[in-house]
Amino acid sequence: MPQNAPFERHLAQLAAVLRAWGMTEAGAAETAEILGYADLHGIDSHGMSMLPPYDIWRREGRLNFQAVPSVVKQTPVSAVVDGGGGLGHVPAAFSMRLAVDKAKTSGIGVVVVRNTAHFGACGYYGLIAAEAGMIGMVSTSASGVRVPPTFGAEPRLGTDPWCFAAPGEPGRPFLLDMATTTVAFGRVRNKANEGLPTPPGWVLDAKGQPSTDPLDTAERGGFLTSLGGTPENSSHKGYGLAMMVNILSAGLAGESFPSTPGHAKGNPIGLAHFFLAMDPNLFRDGAEFASAVEGFCQEMRATPSVDPACKVMIPGDPERAIAARRRVEGVPVGAGLLSQVRALAESAGAEWLLGV
Repeated sequence: MPQNAPFERHLAQLAAVLRAWGMTEAGAAETAEILGYADLHGIDSHGMSMLPPYDIWRREGRLNFQAVPSVVKQTPVSAVVDGGGGLGHVPAAFSMRLAVDKAKTSGIGVVVVRNTAHFGACGYYGLIAAEAGMIGMVSTSASGVRVPPTFGAEPRLGTDPWCFAAPGEPGRPFLLDMATTTVAFGRVRNKANEGLPTPPGWVLDAKGQPSTDPLDTAERGGFLTSLGGTPENSSHKGYGLAMMVNILSAGLAGESFPSTPGHAKGNPIGLAHFFLAMDPNLFRDGAEFASAVEGFCQEMRATPSVDPACKVMIPGDPERAIAARRRVEGVPVGAGLLSQVRALAESAGAEWLLGV
């Protein structure tokens, strides 16, 4: 059974582990906030469940926990940021804020990040833009090459997520955060952590056949399915979006594409991130734009539902509902993951705050 902990304690545990790994107080706090955002909003694939793989990379000497992002090239509307060979959370937040600052002055800001690792959930950074009254776009390349192109028999792509955010009703912006696969790999990993099967359509085995065993993809060389699942169900759309994501991130930042021979091989460093902030005032009054988006979202929510138990929502609503509930009930952590995190915390000498 999952164990629930108050959100603030959950954050404190994340920060304690990160500090024990050598992060500064500020770096650990910001990274914990971004990981905690994912867990609070039900994006459990991108929060505390990332600590075990981060620990493996740390033990292998592949991450610089003292890394500080630096701007290596910029114009009034663009910048290239070097992540310093560390986790991507701090460089990513820095870069989206830089894009927002440029957009406030010039109307648009575009920043790419290189020499960095996994950065958590895209939606956190899209939200930075939306809360500043900007349209935001985010994409990132991935180290895990687990996805074949449509009709392909070998993997060439990762989960390759992207996010689109727009200001609307205060506190409830449009916030689309999605993998270009049927599900993020972390959701498969979470099933493996707890010894549970995956739903049909998530994974394929090493021969490309449908499977419900998460270990087929996690450990046995199997694949994730592109968004759409099969060619008959338009998997070419997820495949095409994944290529778009990599062109914007790896292509612009100068890092390797996942299809490049030798890319990643499990190495977390060498990922690239893309951040765009655009001021609606370039086109019309920003407040009027936000009001129009709010009205559009309300029209979607007001659509009659085919199932009275399932009301129509907009992107961002499901995650906000989960966050509201978890702020009251606590953030759940599965028993298998909890055991792994406790072991790595004790090994690093981090204080254990989540009980037995």
